[in-house]
Amino acid sequence: MNAPAREAGAAPPRARGLRPLPLVVAIAALLAAVVAGLLVGAADLPLRGVVLELADRLPLVTADSGLSRLERNLLLEIRLPRVLAAGLVGGLLAVAGAGYQGVFRNPLADPYLLGAAAGAGLGATAVIVLAPGDPSVLIPIAAFVGALAGVALAFVLGNAAGGGGTATLLLAGVAVTAFLGAVQTFLMQSNAQELQRIYSWVLGGVGAADGPHLLSVAPYAAVSAVALLLHGRLLDVLGVGDEEASALGLDARRVRVLVLLAASLATATAVAVGGLIGFVGIVVPHVVRRLAGTSYRAVLPLSLLGGAAFLVLADVVARTVVAPGELPLGVVTAFVGGPFFVLVLRAARGGGR
Repeated sequence: MNAPAREAGAAPPRARGLRPLPLVVAIAALLAAVVAGLLVGAADLPLRGVVLELADRLPLVTADSGLSRLERNLLLEIRLPRVLAAGLVGGLLAVAGAGYQGVFRNPLADPYLLGAAAGAGLGATAVIVLAPGDPSVLIPIAAFVGALAGVALAFVLGNAAGGGGTATLLLAGVAVTAFLGAVQTFLMQSNAQELQRIYSWVLGGVGAADGPHLLSVAPYAAVSAVALLLHGRLLDVLGVGDEEASALGLDARRVRVLVLLAASLATATAVAVGGLIGFVGIVVPHVVRRLAGTSYRAVLPLSLLGGAAFLVLADVVARTVVAPGELPLGVVTAFVGGPFFVLVLRAARGGGR
């Protein structure tokens, strides 16, 4: 998957950066998804009333939405936090997936498949089970440590098994995910009183998200997203190969470590909010590459926006397709991501990206 070698000192290929049209399309898609998330559900809400109610919450703005007290509570206490949580989780998983793919130069690198999500889930589970009192503050930290450990273990096993190629890295990630999942299951079985809470992490979902929870993870989300976005140009340079990048004055190892840390923090934050939700980090960056080019200056920000839109819409499906019941969000993304992953795997084996 590595780029072919070039003469030392040669300039990297000029990949197109972020263009206005794809950015406008991504923002429009996110806005449409947010509107759908706020309006659609077991009880539909009127668009005009929702807009006026949200406007009424802005400083120096007074508006009469005409919503009943029940509709107002549904919008502000349930729908809005849920849409924000889905957007946060989807955006972080997608941009983390794009970051991992840039580091490993592998289109199959994904927080779920590389063991990052499983490690984050194990860390969160351990805190829920073992930490006294309210563990909400410790969950993102434990999830970050677990995510980093999961990716590192998959990478080490992949190299030890014969290199960091696509198939080897994928199999190592699957093995690490299975092992960490087994440890998580052991913790669950040993603490039956926390089973319901832990299962919500395993199946994935944003129904329990609220304002204080989102505020508590907002700093982690902001730091990880900004760090990844700032490394887009450097990941483009890494694409020409380590030797060529070094000849251009780039410290390839330092860039990889920073991107790996930022992507793991993004994954940990997403898991802390929404649990284990797979395939977002593969589906969204791959679609972005097909539509907007391979430059990470475009792939990273568009993946952030596209991932947010994708998961908001997936959550709408999760809470409406079997209404009044609800599907786990991870099940919905798996229905989309499973077949898509097969297509990406075939393209990767054929030499495509």
